[in-house]
Amino acid sequence: MSETIKLDPTGEQFRDDIVKAYSPKLSKKRKKQIIINQIGDCDTVPEILANTRTAPGILTMRGCAYAGCKGVVLGPTRDILQITHGPIGCSFYSWLTRRNKTKPRTAEAANYMPYAMSTDLQEDEIVFGGEKKLMAAIDEAVAIFHPKAIGIFATCPVGLIGDDVHAVARAAEEKYPDVNIFGFSCEGYKGVSQSAGHHIANNKVFTDVVGQLDQKKEGRFVLNVLGEYNIGGDAFEIERIAEGCGLTIHSTFSGNSEYDEFASAQNADLNVVMCHRSINYLAEMMEKKYGIPWFKVNFISANATAKSFRKIAQHFEDSELIERTEAFIAKELEKVEKVRSEVYARCKGKKAMLFVGGSRAHHYQDVLREIGVETIAAGYEFAHRDDYEGRKVLPNIIVDADSRNIEELTVTADETQYHLRLPVGEIERRKANGFAYEDYDGMMPEMPNGTLVIDDCNHHELEALIDYYKPDIVCAGIKEKYVVQKRGIPMKQLHSYDYMGPFAGFRGAINFYKEIDRLLNCNVFRFTKAPWDESPELTATYVSGT
Repeated sequence: MSETIKLDPTGEQFRDDIVKAYSPKLSKKRKKQIIINQIGDCDTVPEILANTRTAPGILTMRGCAYAGCKGVVLGPTRDILQITHGPIGCSFYSWLTRRNKTKPRTAEAANYMPYAMSTDLQEDEIVFGGEKKLMAAIDEAVAIFHPKAIGIFATCPVGLIGDDVHAVARAAEEKYPDVNIFGFSCEGYKGVSQSAGHHIANNKVFTDVVGQLDQKKEGRFVLNVLGEYNIGGDAFEIERIAEGCGLTIHSTFSGNSEYDEFASAQNADLNVVMCHRSINYLAEMMEKKYGIPWFKVNFISANATAKSFRKIAQHFEDSELIERTEAFIAKELEKVEKVRSEVYARCKGKKAMLFVGGSRAHHYQDVLREIGVETIAAGYEFAHRDDYEGRKVLPNIIVDADSRNIEELTVTADETQYHLRLPVGEIERRKANGFAYEDYDGMMPEMPNGTLVIDDCNHHELEALIDYYKPDIVCAGIKEKYVVQKRGIPMKQLHSYDYMGPFAGFRGAINFYKEIDRLLNCNVFRFTKAPWDESPELTATYVSGT
């Protein structure tokens, strides 16, 4: 990208100043994770250090593997009964905190999302083991709810004491053969962040759920949407657009979803991936086993939504579908433009920082750009290098000990259910003509030169960023929200949308335009004074006695 944003002070100065607070070893590491973006010839980008453990004692923005597995990937599924095996706090933490919405098909249809189910391990179970209590919980769940499937999620204490959730699941399946029961070894300490939990969830859903049923939804153009979790109703908007274009969504992994859709997802003709980091594993495995092609999409921002649905229509190469899609997009963009042009005049030239997991720190730059807001710094909580630099760097990524904690499945073509959706050689032909499959360019190639890219940003660095660059708005998670607001800066929480949404699709773009306009032009933040500005904290120097 030829555009260059000039920051004063420079990114190099910020990086050199901020790492002075760290030990020499940590300083050296963080310099590799704080990158000044420079796009060279042939769209080359700087190498960034990612997917490494946070230094102990630092207030990271990250979550744990359990949060990624249960809270993100499986949490939005309405009729898989989910039991957290561990102390009650873990279960409560993952209970609808991301505002995943759902619409059961009928009033009688199963919906377990309003419940927080846990074995609530106490001290005696920690000492003597909790497997009997887990089996009792499964017995109770089956007796009360009669579910089609049960997921069991192991938390940190369970891994430490050695409870085998998989053995309990197998024993329970023998007892209840009509219920699909499976366990997730997603103890919070596995991996370096919630990314490990995503991978664990992908593996188990692939081996124990996908392919268990053989049903297909009616429609000529059937696809699965992967990595869309229906926060604030995003999936509802995507479903509306798909229907308007003439597409059939077989399943969404996992917003507004149900077990039968997962179990028969192998019958779709295309997979599109929204959040690359959380679910690209599943897309790759389904392609190998069932022959389903996949590509990356972005439903955040009006322009990106239009581009993504055009690409889906082009994939199916049906003139009627393409024409219908274009007509629907034109109608929607007309509504979007009325709001965008009004908001643009008030937001143009404002500066934003985004530190959000998955692909969101990338996607939301698009929608901010549509109303004239520049992103001067961005980063992910749990990304790998390919999320930043693009999948072209995958062969060069060194697999370390933390990554080896996660099982890599050996996947081969299914003897009965594998079939090519396109003629032999067709995908290669399309790739040669510029149509991308199995690819993601990453965030950095689409950021201007001179902007900051920061992996695993922490509270210390975020406050320094605010002091250096004085952004007009910060978009991050709940742990950062109140610190930023106390600094007198608007903060948009993009993990759960602050009780708003949808922000995906065309209607979502309109909602987001209005929300950012409201935040940027609200006077209340100008009167905010942080408590530590009025009553500075005491500081001291410790010396050892002689």
